[in-house]
Amino acid sequence: MKRSYRWATEQSGGLEHVELEIGDAGVTADGVLIGPAGGRLFACSYALRCDEHWQVRSLDVHVAGKDRVCLRADGAGNWTAADGTPLPALQGCLDVDLSGSPFTNTLPIRRLGESLRQRQEIKVAYVDLPKLDVQPVSQAYTSMAPDRVLFESLSRPFTAQLEIDGDGLVLRYEGMFTRVAG
Repeated sequence: MKRSYRWATEQSGGLEHVELEIGDAGVTADGVLIGPAGGRLFACSYALRCDEHWQVRSLDVHVAGKDRVCLRADGAGNWTAADGTPLPALQGCLDVDLSGSPFTNTLPIRRLGESLRQRQEIKVAYVDLPKLDVQPVSQAYTSMAPDRVLFESLSRPFTAQLEIDGDGLVLRYEGMFTRVAG
């Protein structure tokens, strides 16, 4: 399956565009985020690779006019920089979350699948854009209906309902993003 997806922020004019390919060898997502953050405009591109079970194996993010961050994962919660330097602060994180990206919510939704019938607490490698600050954060996902998931940030008080399609991709992120026709 090869498809394009696009989301718009419900306020402030941000966009995300993703070219997603799902195959026997795994998942690739090449995306672009454009938006305001902290009162400043930014744009970034990213390349995300997962195995066939939606476990993150690599993430490369480049913010226009700034630096880049390159992360590698073994699927068991161990992370390194692209040069192989261990990143012990991210130990136990299985997913990534890019700030301003509704797409990255798909990763735990797909990876956890049917286990979302019960609340699932997870750790993710959170990439704060446009700063490119990477830190572990705790989140929880709970299925509310076949097309609804409750997202909770446990590191800061925030919850939102995610309306999803049959493939686990966000259609609407309550109060923040809406998928637009592509």
